[in-house]
Formats: sequence, C-alpha cells, structure tokens
Amino acid sequence: MAKKKEQDENHGSPMLEDDQIEKKLRASARMVVRTCMQMRSYENTLIITDPHTSQIGQAIYEQASLVSDRVLLLMMTPTHQHGDEPPGAVSELMRKQQLVIAPTKFSLTHTRATKVARNEGARIATLPGINLDIFTEGGMTADFAKMKDDITKVGALLKRRRNVKVTSEGGTDLEFEVEHRRWKLEDNGICNRPGQVTNLPAGKIFTMPKEGTMNGKMVIDGSWDSTLLEEPLILHIKDGMVVELEGNKISDEIKTTYERAASRLKPKEKEDVWTVAEFGFGMNPKARLMGNVLEDEKVKGTCYFAIGDNSTLGGSSHAKIHVTGVLKEPTVHLDEMVILQAGEITS
Repeated sequence: MAKKKEQDENHGSPMLEDDQIEKKLRASARMVVRTCMQMRSYENTLIITDPHTSQIGQAIYEQASLVSDRVLLLMMTPTHQHGDEPPGAVSELMRKQQLVIAPTKFSLTHTRATKVARNEGARIATLPGINLDIFTEGGMTADFAKMKDDITKVGALLKRRRNVKVTSEGGTDLEFEVEHRRWKLEDNGICNRPGQVTNLPAGKIFTMPKEGTMNGKMVIDGSWDSTLLEEPLILHIKDGMVVELEGNKISDEIKTTYERAASRLKPKEKEDVWTVAEFGFGMNPKARLMGNVLEDEKVKGTCYFAIGDNSTLGGSSHAKIHVTGVLKEPTVHLDEMVILQAGEITS
C-alpha cells in the first residue's frame, strides 16, 4: 500500500509562529542566492514559480533583489508531470539569463528548455515539489561545502569503472554498464559556473545507464515520486527497458501515467517511456526519506533509478516523462569495488 504525504506544497512544515516561519524562509532563500548560486550583482536572473510554490519563489526573489536589480519573478501555470516542457515564452526567457532558479511543482531539470539554457551559459537550480518543510529543514541544512568535497572524493573512485551491479535484501538484482566519463558530480549545492545545473536540496552522484545493457529485477522499497511505499514496487528490466511492473497497488496507476505519456509520442517512440534513464546514489547526510523525490533521492545510503526521458543525459529517449524510485539500503558494486554496502558508503 502507498501512503501519500498529507501536507500542502507550501505549508508542509511543523506548526510554527509566523515570524519563525518567515525567519527560516528568509535564511534559506538567502543561502540559495548567496551560498548555493553565488549570485553577482550584474547577472540577469530569472526566478520561475507557480501557484503551488509561490511563497518560496517570492522569498528567493526578495533575497535576490538585495543583490541585483536585474531580477525577474515569473509565475507560470504548473506543468502536468516531471519533464514536461514549460510554455514557450518561459523557455525563451530562460535562455537569456545568467542565472535561473525554478521552485516549481514539477521538475524542469530534464527538459529541452533547461538543456538549451545551460548550453547558452545559464546556470540553473531546480526545486521541484519544494515546500516549506523541505526548504527550511533536512537536506537544505547540510554543509554544502563539505558535501561538495565528499562528492569529489567519491567521484574520483568512479573513474575507469564500467560494470555496475545493484542488489538488496528486498530482492533487487540488476547488472548494467555505464560510461565512466558521464558520472555527474555537480549536484552538490554549489552552482557557480556557467552551464551548471543542480537540484536544491542537493547531494547526489548520478549517471545514465548505457542504453540496452541493464537486465534483472529492481525492487523499489523507499519511495516512488511523491509516494512513500509501504510495500515494494517490483520492476522487471530487460535490455534497459521496464517490461513488467508488479507487487504494489500503485502499479496500475503508474502504468496509466506512462501510457498517457506514450500517447503523446510518435509510434516509434512510445516504448521509450519505459527506458531506465538514470541511476544515482544519495550523498546528503541531512536528507530524509519523506515521500518527495526532491529530497528522497539525496538521502545518504540510498540509491535511485529514474524511468523515462534520458535525453538531457545524452541518451536517445525523448519520452518527456522522468520519474524516480528510491531503494533503501542497497549494495552497489562498480567492477570489483563496493561503493555501497547495505546502505553504508564504504569509501
């Protein structure tokens, strides 16, 4: 059975006095602007928000406006799912900025708009599904400078390793290949160079599984997108594609979501929605498994897989859907090296 987190997108934090909430909100927004993005006074900056995240967008705008008078706050209609493209006018504005910060209900990370903007030199932070609790507690309170060092150290161990094996006591047994040059180490909370993209809260290492190489069984026992799982979701993988789902009452709901995404694609592209698009593991010691993908996939000691679009990672699937499932306490082998042992980072 799945259990949705029963909290409003803007009001998910514990009950606090209004002045306490405002103080925490300002502090987090200031950290985003000054520590994470290291915003300069001369930079053109776009903050994208929607009705679900407007309070956080407004707080970031106010702090950014203390640094520069070149700040634009844009309210857009929410997209329908992670990976959907924003309206064309938003995409056009994104590519003209030095800095984009996007607290929105659904993720803009794996979109063509983000890819084009970063190719034009924008550095971008996305905060999909952000709420007050996530913005002011947990993973956002991490020491990002230290976490950046930790990610760099672990990243050095990934060089020249190609074969990955993931197992878990829950029944996961997967093998696949990666290209060692494609490991992404930028999701560390410090986004200060042109072309960089990060999530906030940050803290993961990830890559694209080599297409067509993954085979085995994946048992998602942590969370799926915005749902904490009380019973596992089992995905059977063949040649890099999900061929069967079972084991959880939300399986039918997931199938319906992916079928809907496939219906918007050309006939030859419909199967691409089932591509295993991304693999990564969390590095944020403050992150909590809470039923929100933004924080869940950063929890130190977990790993995750995303299904759908891998085009922004250099792949061939333009599925326009990208949903993540988190595994608790996995064991991850990279060639002969164990990088995670039952949820403990061994390096």
